Amino acid sequence: MEKVIKRLLVEWVGRNLPKCVHRDINLNDYLSLKVNKIIVLNGFRRVGKTFILYDFATGLMKNSPKEEIIHINFEDERIPLNTEFLTELLPTMKEFFDKPVKCLLLDEIHNIPGWSKWLRRIYDTENVKIFVSGSSSKMSEEEIPTELRGRFLEIKVFPLSFKEFLVFKDVHFDMKTVDYSDVEKPKLLRSLNEYLIYGGLPEIVLFDKDKKFELAQSYYNTVIKRDIIDRFMIKNEQLLKAIIMLLLSSKEFSISKTYNTLKSLGYSASKETIQKYLGYVEKSYFYFSVSIFSYKVKDRMQYPRKVYFIDNVFINAISTKFSGNYGALYENIVAIELKRRKKEIFYWKNLEKEEVDFVLVGGGKVKELMQVCYDTSSLDTRKREERVLLKASKEFKCKNLTIINNEQEKEVESKWFGTKCNIKYIPLWKWLLK
Repeated sequence: MEKVIKRLLVEWVGRNLPKCVHRDINLNDYLSLKVNKIIVLNGFRRVGKTFILYDFATGLMKNSPKEEIIHINFEDERIPLNTEFLTELLPTMKEFFDKPVKCLLLDEIHNIPGWSKWLRRIYDTENVKIFVSGSSSKMSEEEIPTELRGRFLEIKVFPLSFKEFLVFKDVHFDMKTVDYSDVEKPKLLRSLNEYLIYGGLPEIVLFDKDKKFELAQSYYNTVIKRDIIDRFMIKNEQLLKAIIMLLLSSKEFSISKTYNTLKSLGYSASKETIQKYLGYVEKSYFYFSVSIFSYKVKDRMQYPRKVYFIDNVFINAISTKFSGNYGALYENIVAIELKRRKKEIFYWKNLEKEEVDFVLVGGGKVKELMQVCYDTSSLDTRKREERVLLKASKEFKCKNLTIINNEQEKEVESKWFGTKCNIKYIPLWKWLLK
């Protein structure tokens, strides 16, 4: 045990950290908290959590020796999956370096039994800053073990925002002039198109274009195997994959509809099993779901939930349902961005099946109604989108109305059903960069 720890420490100290593109998440802000907290970076596999820690460590090492800032990746196959390894970790560090460790950076520590109790003990007894990353809902606010409650802060890490994507691709322009430039505007729109198709997972962004989907499929298979099947000890792998493909092929789901569809395809599974499997997939962060907005809890529970995926690349690489459907790709990108901005989001649908894509809520009140429509060049399309927004505006007494589209930017006054409101049209690229 001690030899493994010392080998890892020697490798860490002797290793040159990779050059990292700086993300918008600034961990330095958490160093000066008045009350010490364990900082948890949580999110889908391969969104860049480890490189955020590397970038943070590089900054710390400008003022502190590397021996005081220790990074351990618990997915290293040499690390035994037992609590004794954790017990020996800090004493061995102190003995080996003959000085206290000031900052611990721990990747995927939830793989080790007893990890949460060990973290609690270190938090209580040591003067050390602890930053932890995880790709499991075990590290989320909803599932964090009792002993860590009130002692940690969770930072949700998403794939690259469009702004971060442009930095990764080394694309620069002036926001004040780009709309009027015959050189910069096409370059920006080409970047947006690449972002819509291949998404924002950092390694895929930097990968060869003809191999991006292949890498995405590899991620997909890893998530199914390690984050769902292995973690939850799933016995019916074929049923799980069928459920995931149904999700990838649908805009919304309900347990009853999924049950009936699977039954028609020859799968035998109870509604309870289907619900569990859907929950397991959501806990892997592969997708998230959005419920209908209603002041009645019963409605929220009974109506189908809309489905969005953590990155557009999976829609394009795994499913053929949305191939070339830019409206669906636009909507998925907007959903991810709203989650990144920590918005509380719902959708709305009336009895005539007219739908508002996103209802943004704060303090129990509707703050904004948002439609996402790729092409608004047609007058009939604009009337349809404006009409449903105004119906929802009248019901929820909300006059903050937005239509995200591919190119139009304007504000129009619209009047239907005795309701008159200004509606903002904004291009997707500009909304993403706001």
